[in-house]
Amino acid sequence: MAILACLALAAFALGATVGDGSSEARDEPGPASTLPPTLLAGQRIVVGVDGTSVGRGLRSAIHQGEVAGVVLFAGNFPSRAAGRRLIARLQAIPRPPKLRSPLLIMVDQEGGQVKRLAGAPTASAATMGARGAEFSREQGKRTAANLRGAGVNVDLAPVLDIARPGGVIAETERSFGSNPVRVANTAVAFGGALQYGGVAATGKHFPGFGAARENTDFSAERIDLSKQELRQIDEAPYERFIAMGGLLVMLSTAIYPAYSDRPAAFTRSIATDELRHRLGFEGVTISDALETPAVERFGTPAEAAVAGAVAGTDLLLYARLKPAMAARRALLAKLRSGGLERPAFVAAVERVLALRAELPL
Repeated sequence: MAILACLALAAFALGATVGDGSSEARDEPGPASTLPPTLLAGQRIVVGVDGTSVGRGLRSAIHQGEVAGVVLFAGNFPSRAAGRRLIARLQAIPRPPKLRSPLLIMVDQEGGQVKRLAGAPTASAATMGARGAEFSREQGKRTAANLRGAGVNVDLAPVLDIARPGGVIAETERSFGSNPVRVANTAVAFGGALQYGGVAATGKHFPGFGAARENTDFSAERIDLSKQELRQIDEAPYERFIAMGGLLVMLSTAIYPAYSDRPAAFTRSIATDELRHRLGFEGVTISDALETPAVERFGTPAEAAVAGAVAGTDLLLYARLKPAMAARRALLAKLRSGGLERPAFVAAVERVLALRAELPL
């Protein structure tokens, strides 16, 4: 596994040098500690795009360094060519010094029912898991080529959740298997191939969403499993994903009473203690969508952003610009007032900037 991790990361770094040849397209990110608070706050935000045009508000936010990246959905890809043009326009927007590395361009390209672009992966996660590591690796290789060709540099996949009976993940065939060994073997093979092909992989939904009856896009979910069961079963694939060199982990917005009465993305004992300290993850963490019923009961989008930052979630994900900018303003206010500790905030931004610096142009 150590050799595989080195190969995957070396290939990813090599892919990051492949671009349009312009020395002005990126610059050295530099230490986040040199950024003013206004730019620090922006590097915690990911936002959606309306249709296939870059509106004035989003253009301004990118130009001012107020977002780190964008998340795209099926509506942004009425055709492959239209999506590719949209991404090219986003990346071409001038950005402040030290923030000129590529924007994070994210999609959910899992396969099966969850795909934003036509093409690979042609199989669902369930099919990949059933057919084994080699088939999953080939699907990951093809998916990387598909996404790279459109300009996407982050896949919000693979799903590392365990397919539990009656769970929505199993019912929608989004899991690679019903036991942690199969999921680790096949999902991580898919993720490793993504990164070997120059697309950052995102393991999700930590600490495990397989027991949920409904998607958190539609309802608040409680995962009533013990810490021991979560650690031995649901978190187990993350150990392999981390050893492989997985670059991002998405934190669930379900509630895990064994840890706290708040969503995982807002819970420090999960986002920091469990994922970083116990499992040793050093990459970028990102929340699941923060404009959903699973989050609404815990406050406004701005309050959600602050709660996520306090917990140690690096990137806060919003589908719409208005709540995303409200979140950025709330982070900025708390950072300036001392309500958010600057060293931890800077460390989160350092991770985000390091990831952006590695991405292909």
